[in-house]
Amino acid sequence: MPSTNTFSSYGSVTKTFHWLTALLIFTALPLGWVANDLAHAIYDPSIPTTEDDIARATRLFSLHKTVGVTVFFVALARILWAVTQTKPGLLNAENKPEAFAAETVHWMLYASLVLVPLTGWLHHAASEGFAPILWPFGQNLPFVPKSPFVSEVTSGLHWLFIWVLAGSLVLHIAGALKHHVVDKDSTLRRMLPGHSDAPEPPAQHHSLIPAVAALAVWVAILIGGWSIGIFSDHSAAATDTAELTEVQSDWQVQDGDLSITIAQLGSPVTGRFSDWTAAIAFEEPAEPGLAGTVDVTISITSLTLGTVTDQAMAADFFNSAQFPTAQFKADIYKTDTGYEARGPLTIRDKSVDVVLPFTLDLQENTAAMAGELELNRLDFDVGSSQPTEESLGFGVVVSVNLTAEREN
Repeated sequence: MPSTNTFSSYGSVTKTFHWLTALLIFTALPLGWVANDLAHAIYDPSIPTTEDDIARATRLFSLHKTVGVTVFFVALARILWAVTQTKPGLLNAENKPEAFAAETVHWMLYASLVLVPLTGWLHHAASEGFAPILWPFGQNLPFVPKSPFVSEVTSGLHWLFIWVLAGSLVLHIAGALKHHVVDKDSTLRRMLPGHSDAPEPPAQHHSLIPAVAALAVWVAILIGGWSIGIFSDHSAAATDTAELTEVQSDWQVQDGDLSITIAQLGSPVTGRFSDWTAAIAFEEPAEPGLAGTVDVTISITSLTLGTVTDQAMAADFFNSAQFPTAQFKADIYKTDTGYEARGPLTIRDKSVDVVLPFTLDLQENTAAMAGELELNRLDFDVGSSQPTEESLGFGVVVSVNLTAEREN
């Protein structure tokens, strides 16, 4: 069997690409389906789940993503090979409507084989979350920011394009079976492994009209996706968040960042609180000792933690419905080596005395600080249903940096 195509038959390379792509697609789809069902159960507080359920969902998502990235590269290679090859003629070219439909579906299929894994990969790169790709590359992509909006849009597109892929596959398979069972021609047989004795197709030329028709279908699909809100920014409305009111402070925070980093299956996941206040009283002392106070209030529901944001709000974790805020009330001390904020941190209904070491750059009436401390989530009964570090690490790194100006 020759490796290249002829006008009447497919070569061995094209056949290999075809069946390898089919194997990968029919592996990735059920993996994603089952993993998604598990994820919905995990995020639904009314459904009891265990640490094993989370680990199983993560493994399935990792496999789904890994196979998906493989599909992307195999599909690109398949398309590049196809453009260098003779395209076998249609055996039913005289049936114009059927031939037109078959070629349009082929264009839809080629596009979805690239767009489905690509949008899934973009979603992964834009999200802070678990389930890493198992290839030693691709956890992040150039020019793709960690962004809830980008993550949500690419997730919506991925979902939309999966349905296009599924529909194209159904039509493609139905057409092949129709040729084999009803028409009893060699359309399917000439794609099977081995030599095919397919007859010479009738003379024909391949038009770009089916490609234009496929493009029109894609445009209609994207318009439909827009109409159902796939391109809308739902990230800000994902949770019912009441903004914290401003507080009176000797130092007013002008800019700042408050983040936490957890270890999900050994991989770091960073989330940020978008709404928090700090009432700061501070006077630089001549010697080490008490320098002021700080009272920080944090809106728990303002946290974005990638794909596990909803899970973090659940009753077993932050339980944001019952405990919508956290608070850190501390005294500020100047030490021999820097500065520390010492006091109780309250999360949920647990208060633990902590020490936040920080650096301070004081320039007249402007101060810039940066600090970091590590907490144990179990001290606050966060994630108590996961008493081991198999899925979720015990340590939570809290990082804060801000710039404040003294009120005159």
